[in-house]
Amino acid sequence: MENGKQTKLDSLHDRMENLVELLDSLDPEKTGVEDIDRIIALLDDLEAQCIKHRLQGE
Repeated sequence: MENGKQTKLDSLHDRMENLVELLDSLDPEKTGVEDIDRIIALLDDLEAQCIKHRLQGE
C-alpha cells in the first residue's frame, strides 16, 4: 500500500477511535439532542470518507 493511502487509513482509524472514546465518555442522562446530532454528523462524515477511500482504491 502506498504511503498516501496508508496515511488516509491511519487518519480514518484515529477518527473512529476518537468517536468510540467520545461515545464511551457520554453520560446518557446528560446527553442532549445537540450532542446526538453532532455524533450523527461525525458518523456521516466518517462514512463519506470511507466510501471515498474505498472508491479511490478501485
